[in-house]
Amino acid sequence: MAELQLDPEALEALVQARMPFGKYQGVALLDLPEPYLVWFSRQGFPPGKLGQQLALTLEIKTNGLERLLKPLR
Repeated sequence: MAELQLDPEALEALVQARMPFGKYQGVALLDLPEPYLVWFSRQGFPPGKLGQQLALTLEIKTNGLERLLKPLR
């Protein structure tokens, strides 16, 4: 997996990001179910910023760090 950026701008963008397609279109990335993110990790995350954000969301969820982003939400 590529190194994930954890700078404040990347986290701010993640908090604002929404899923642009599929079953969860319009849902905040941080609100996506973990099994869906795991499925994406197995299939391969999309290229670019969205893929990076989905990978970061999975890392945040699997490590129980969602509460750290509540102030940004």
